[in-house]
Amino acid sequence: MIALTAADVAEATGGRLHADAATPVTGSVVVDSRRVEPGGLFVALPGERVDGHDFARGAVEAGAALVLAARELEGVPTVVVDDVQAALGELARAVLARVRTRGDLRVLAVTGSVGKTTTKDLLGQLLGDLLPDDVSPEDGMVVPTGSFNNEVGLPLTVLRVTEATRFLVLEMGADGPGNIAYLTRIAPPDVGIVLAVGVAHVGKFGSVEAIARTKAEMVTGVVPGGTVVLNADDQRVAAMASLAAPEHTVVTFGTISSADVRAADVEVDASGRATFRLAVAGAPDLGGPVPVGLRLVGAHHVSNALAAAAAVLALGGTTADVAARLAEGLSRATPVSPHRMAVTERPDGVTVVDDAYNANPDSMRAALRALAVMAGRTRRSVAVLGEMLELGDGSRAAHDEIGRLVVRLNVKLLVVVGDGAYHIHEGALQEGSWGEESVFVPDLDAARAVLAEALEPGDVVLVKSSLGSGLWRLGDELAAGGPSTGPTTGPDASGEPATEVAP
Repeated sequence: MIALTAADVAEATGGRLHADAATPVTGSVVVDSRRVEPGGLFVALPGERVDGHDFARGAVEAGAALVLAARELEGVPTVVVDDVQAALGELARAVLARVRTRGDLRVLAVTGSVGKTTTKDLLGQLLGDLLPDDVSPEDGMVVPTGSFNNEVGLPLTVLRVTEATRFLVLEMGADGPGNIAYLTRIAPPDVGIVLAVGVAHVGKFGSVEAIARTKAEMVTGVVPGGTVVLNADDQRVAAMASLAAPEHTVVTFGTISSADVRAADVEVDASGRATFRLAVAGAPDLGGPVPVGLRLVGAHHVSNALAAAAAVLALGGTTADVAARLAEGLSRATPVSPHRMAVTERPDGVTVVDDAYNANPDSMRAALRALAVMAGRTRRSVAVLGEMLELGDGSRAAHDEIGRLVVRLNVKLLVVVGDGAYHIHEGALQEGSWGEESVFVPDLDAARAVLAEALEPGDVVLVKSSLGSGLWRLGDELAAGGPSTGPTTGPDASGEPATEVAP
């Protein structure tokens, strides 16, 4: 974070200062007292299980210079505010606005029902090529690992900016109308990306139309003169172009011929990785489409790659040099955030595909199709599936449909874990699964027992569920002992508290 004083924090948050106004705040901003740095700011958030105020004194003893709190704490330097979470957002907004006055910081933000984290991670691996030669990626970019995409995680990410930051990449999630609008008020993007509108978390929104309206808040949140990047393959997203202001530039991506940034000649190899030719409309100087070969597993990542490419081209210009570096960057990009199609080749010949960070019907279908491609006709496919949370009244039907898809894709063994996922098993049985092709188990321990007996050398195993189902633990266990193409260190490699649950 940029250097502030206690008085600066009080002014930005509208708080009451109970500390020396000149106290320097030079360290990071944290909500976990175990992560306090000397000179940092500890934000005492109230929680369902613990209250941050109880850890404020310990945070100061560990080196925090100041505490943002909802009440005065005896002997603890504090800025007291009415709403700590809202004040955290206000502080992030003020800090970002101050850094932006320098004029060379660009904010990129991505939202959508699926693909946000992967697209954000791709941007983090591509933008380094646009940095000045004298600015390192470590100094010049802020890109969170994981999905810090809600009212707590996003401000914490914003507050990592310094005077050296050139690119701030953000993920914006929502669990209700107005969430994206709130986040864009904290960090108005120069480039706002909308990936897709699906049924993820429809139980909270009430309808897909409500989800679309909420995702569209990204478009209206882009700064004047900024760029709106929209998925031309998704009709609900493409329609959001009508919401862009006249001073906005709208760029579309997709596989259809009308997309501005397009993937042509898409093919998927036996490992589940896609190749395509990247074409940009109205850019004859590129010399024709540029070949890209993704290292990410799953054909669905083509759309994420196109979104990232469109955003980078909006910043770097559609020149042959930029396009060539972009294609090279996409071709070498790997998974960064944990439990997102992370592939581990175990010494015993079992391939583990861990996609257990989150799940909804769209991402579940994509992962299952990738499993079928990877297994092909020579290897046995195994799907270990848990509940897709927050689907509302459509939950039973959605789980049933996934079970039926498993059978249609000829997955050889289905292990359904937990009561909330039972209807996946039911759907598989109704579609024609028989014998022990589909197994229902009540919990992780039972799943471990089944897999210990069932897995054979050569199997390809997909682990997929919503985070709250806990299957990420099983993904870690299955992957243990083998080299991995992606991180498998818990639900969030950064170790922060749960600040990233918004869809």
